[in-house]
Amino acid sequence: MISRLLILSFVTGIFTGIFILFYAIFTKTLSSLLFFGDPMQTIQTLPHWYIYLVTISSIYIVNYIIRKNDKIKEYGVKEIALAVEKNGIVFSLKDLLLKIFVSALSLASGFAVGNEGPSAAIGAMIAHKFHNLFKLPKHLVKVALSVGASSGIAAIFVSPITGIMFAIENIAYEFLKNYAGYLITSSFLAFSIASYFLDSLVFGYESINKRLDYYYLVSSFLFIPIITLFIYLYLLLKDKILYILKNKIQPHILKYEDIIISIVSGSIIATILIINPYAAFSGHEIVKILIDDNFHLPLNMIFIIILLRIIATVVSLYANAVGGIFIALMSIGALIGYGFAELSNELLTWQVEPFFFAAIGAAVFMGVLMRLPLTAIVLALEITYDYNVVIPTGLIVVVVTYLVTLNFNLKKLVLKER
Repeated sequence: MISRLLILSFVTGIFTGIFILFYAIFTKTLSSLLFFGDPMQTIQTLPHWYIYLVTISSIYIVNYIIRKNDKIKEYGVKEIALAVEKNGIVFSLKDLLLKIFVSALSLASGFAVGNEGPSAAIGAMIAHKFHNLFKLPKHLVKVALSVGASSGIAAIFVSPITGIMFAIENIAYEFLKNYAGYLITSSFLAFSIASYFLDSLVFGYESINKRLDYYYLVSSFLFIPIITLFIYLYLLLKDKILYILKNKIQPHILKYEDIIISIVSGSIIATILIINPYAAFSGHEIVKILIDDNFHLPLNMIFIIILLRIIATVVSLYANAVGGIFIALMSIGALIGYGFAELSNELLTWQVEPFFFAAIGAAVFMGVLMRLPLTAIVLALEITYDYNVVIPTGLIVVVVTYLVTLNFNLKKLVLKER
């Protein structure tokens, strides 16, 4: 059995790396086709009616395909594991290819979802196929899905350790001691393939700093109320908007549900694209800007993009856009952290690197809202390798999680009184 599990980790890593590479290239190509080039450059030159047409028709196609085959909707890895164990659900090659298509279409047309959710699901689907092929025991299905999920995350983020930690924190706690080696094998192989073709998300700073500067710790404590406030804002908007849409409006439009949802959500995303294209899409684009030390965003523009990205993320979830929220949340947190550092550098006597706080904000915002504190710390470590980012991230994510849970049920991401 051990030998079959080792072979499964090898083949899952290789096949996941290849499929994720295809998925990433296909998404970028599709976006270029829809917007006639780099959307960040071309959207402002396109007719407004065309942008509305792209977003509305794209999300209608996504919802139509999901209605025909609900196995390709945005499942979390936990949900996939539960569905496989309880219902004997089987993912075919057609399901896998449709998953790639609807996710790529969601991302390419501007909806604010990430590609890590589908990547984890693609890896889990591939691992599940090999689990059946190698006739492994049913009790190892979670192990196989963890192997696949970590491979998908490692490949799409070009970050092997983050991929492993993501899978462990999601569904592999009990298997950590016995099966971590298989996750490492699969993730490193997927990472090796992806690293040749895809750009990793690195908050660039030339040196690896193992010295902890005290003013980063002081600034971190000042950052806690700021990022907590924005997390409250995100959760309140998400809770209220989704509650109104799903409980007050949706029951009255069941007959034309797909059409109306597509028109409403597509129109909102199109409007956001016209205002500022960096406020839409997955978030990779705005994060890349924040880590470029030659680029400067005014504070008022940062605040506007944060608000628009929050709205875009909530609307994308309501529209059933196929994608995760990992990178979408990271992008919001990165904007908050970068803006905080810019403001503190103007008001305080000491200076901090905005790129460092962009990394801290990205890790904390994602870690708190997705209930993945260890993944947040590992992510901060892997994208900076600097103690002035890793240590504040660990401290902030714990404190902010506590503060947010006072009023919100983070397991359901809603107000406790709801």
